Amino acid sequence: MKLVGQQANGYFGKPEKDRTGVLIYGADAMRVALKRQELIAALIGPQGEEEMRITRIPAGELRKEPALLLDAIKAIGFFPGPRVAFVEDANSYVEATIIDALEQWQAGDAHIVVTAGALKKTSKTLKAFESHRNAYAAVIYDNPPTRAEIETALHKAGLTAPTAEVMGVLTELAKALDPGDFRQTLDKITLYKLNDPTPLTEEDVAACAPTSTEADIDDILLVVGDANAQMIGPVLAKLQAQGVNAVSLCIGAMRHFRSMHKAACDTTGRPNVWGPNKDRIIAQARQWGPERIETALTVLTDTDLQLRSAGQNAPAMALVERAFIRLAMLGRL
Repeated sequence: MKLVGQQANGYFGKPEKDRTGVLIYGADAMRVALKRQELIAALIGPQGEEEMRITRIPAGELRKEPALLLDAIKAIGFFPGPRVAFVEDANSYVEATIIDALEQWQAGDAHIVVTAGALKKTSKTLKAFESHRNAYAAVIYDNPPTRAEIETALHKAGLTAPTAEVMGVLTELAKALDPGDFRQTLDKITLYKLNDPTPLTEEDVAACAPTSTEADIDDILLVVGDANAQMIGPVLAKLQAQGVNAVSLCIGAMRHFRSMHKAACDTTGRPNVWGPNKDRIIAQARQWGPERIETALTVLTDTDLQLRSAGQNAPAMALVERAFIRLAMLGRL
C-alpha cells in the first residue's frame, strides 16, 4: 500500500506496530534518513536501541549473507517490546531477499524497515511493498518541511506554537537550509530556550540560525544587489579560488532575489526576511522594485538552465559573471 503526503507524515509519528513493514525511498538521502529515524523511534521507543531491539543491516552485507534479514525478523530479543529489522540503502541486488522476508513474515516478528534511493516504478522491491496488504511504501520528495511538520517538530521539542510571523521566518529558513541543517537549528533553538518560558521570537530564531547558509557566497550576492558591477569580477575571482562553483552561485543568487521579491511585495510593513543581512536586503528590494527583481529572476533561471544543459561548452563561471554584471546594470536603471 502507498503512503503519501500528510498521511505518510502522520504514520511516521504514530505507526501501526502490527504492520509487516515500511519501505521509505527518495532521491534525497538526508530526508529519507530523517523520516526513517522518526519512524523507528516511534516503533521501539527511546530505550529501543539500548535494549538491542533494532538490527541494522546494510544492503552490502545483506547481499553477502541473505539469511541476515530473516534471522533478524524471527529472532527473539532479551528485552520485551517491538523489534525492528532495518535494511539500509536497499538496491536491486537484495530485492529477492527482501521480497522473501515479506512473504515469510508472521505476527510477532520484527517490523521490517527498508530505505532506498530514488526507485523506478519497475522496482521489484517497490512493487512488493505497494502490493502487500500489510506493508507500506512511502516516497519522500525533495520538498522543504511543511508548516505542519515544523509545528510538530517544535511541539516534540517542548516549544509552544509561535506567532504567525515567527512561523513565517522558520518556514523561510526551512526552504534555505538542507533538512539536516534545519533539524540541527531546531535543536539549537530548543537548547537556547531551555528554562525560558517566554514565547519564541524572530530574534531567538536569528540568534540560532546559521549566520549564512553560504557565508562566502553572500558577499557576491550583496555586491550584485547593490548594483556594484565593478566589484563583481574581483569578488568572483576570490570565490573561485576558494572552490565555490558556478551552480552554487546561481542557486544562491536566486534565493537572494526571491527574498528581495518578498520584501518588495510586502504590504504589512514587516517583510518576511531573515538573517544578518535582513536590513540590506530590504533596502535593495526598495531600490529594485518587484518588476526589475522579476526580470532578474528570469535571467538567473535561464543561466541555471544553461549551466545544467548537457550541451553546455562555455566556461561556467564566465556565464555566471556575465549574468551578475547584467543584473548589476539592471539594478542601476
